[in-house]
Amino acid sequence: MSFSSDKRKKYGTGHRQPTPFMGRRNVFRQSIGFSVFFIGVFLGLSGWGWAATLGTQYPGITGGILRFAVLEPMEKDMVLKAEGVQVLLSELLKDINRQEPKMRAQLEKNLLFVLESEATRRILLNEAQKAGIITGKGNDDGAIQTLFERRTEKITVSETEVQDFYRANKEMMGNAPLEQVKDSVRQYLLQEKKGQAIDGYIEGLADSLRLRINDKWADAQSRLALDNPVEKARRSGMPTMVEFGATGCVPCDMMQPILDKLRKNYSKKLNVVFIHVGEEQILASRYGIRSIPVQVFFDTKGNEVFRHVGFYPEKEVLKQLKKSGLS
Repeated sequence: MSFSSDKRKKYGTGHRQPTPFMGRRNVFRQSIGFSVFFIGVFLGLSGWGWAATLGTQYPGITGGILRFAVLEPMEKDMVLKAEGVQVLLSELLKDINRQEPKMRAQLEKNLLFVLESEATRRILLNEAQKAGIITGKGNDDGAIQTLFERRTEKITVSETEVQDFYRANKEMMGNAPLEQVKDSVRQYLLQEKKGQAIDGYIEGLADSLRLRINDKWADAQSRLALDNPVEKARRSGMPTMVEFGATGCVPCDMMQPILDKLRKNYSKKLNVVFIHVGEEQILASRYGIRSIPVQVFFDTKGNEVFRHVGFYPEKEVLKQLKKSGLS
């Protein structure tokens, strides 16, 4: 497991904007060396009967595979057990302590995320070994990438998908002709579809792994995980719009006047939160941000109801806010 201030890594492919932390096909090389996936699928824990899981006990605390982990008492240093995988708290802290202070502070408040990502990494290595892919001896990154390539090699992008995306995001592309940007759009969509397929594949593994998590440790970490602007806004009882972006990103900058207007017009009815992905790298990873800008809408109960990638016109923003409970 390795970290760096360049930020989190995404398992697999996927287009990234050129921000300080968004890299493509760099498995465990630049950041905390792992990732979290936020594609929601329903998986029953067959054979377990009913048992309290991290997801049922602490709703919304994670969208990845840890939400299926059953809470159970464990020895102090043990934080997670699964078929073929065990993770110790001392292992996580050892790697975190190697980081520069700013990144270390973010990671220490997000140990559930760190655990989820490291557990995912180990699970993927096990799956690669089962598939006959050579791991170890410095080849773990390549082994996981090979596993992903096998899982996504048949994915394609249709002409209709390219045209639909272009029409919806033409302004973000400077109104360039379709022929000029077609190849770039196709590549972007291909990487996004592959990323979604990988996300679903990883979460699909949870059913057979018998994930268990240290109940006392999880309780303490769940409280820490809520101490951030997004979670505070979600739990305020008002609808919330969160913009994940960065300065110097053209569509991000185009969104700022809209955000300012919303803050002015709905100051007592709406939370408008801007998260700079270069400064809040771990928080952006927790919400599965792959490209920027991303607008995420939450209702008055804190449930995510919609998200959009790219520039989003004011009239469309208002439509989503009304669906989220803005009156």
